[in-house]
Amino acid sequence: MVDILALALSHGLLALAALRLLARPDLDEEGRDDAGGGLKARLAQKRKMRVPTQGEGVLPDA
Repeated sequence: MVDILALALSHGLLALAALRLLARPDLDEEGRDDAGGGLKARLAQKRKMRVPTQGEGVLPDA
């Protein structure tokens, strides 16, 4: 009985988390540039990958 309760509780919480993630309004927005400069924009900017240029320690082609 305890096993069934534990499974039901854990799966129910996973289903609730999935539904909340799928219900987010920003899920459908692709490629929109947030020019507001808010906290979300700054965090997204930090996560972007930066490719080093020639003067920033890139090894020359041998």
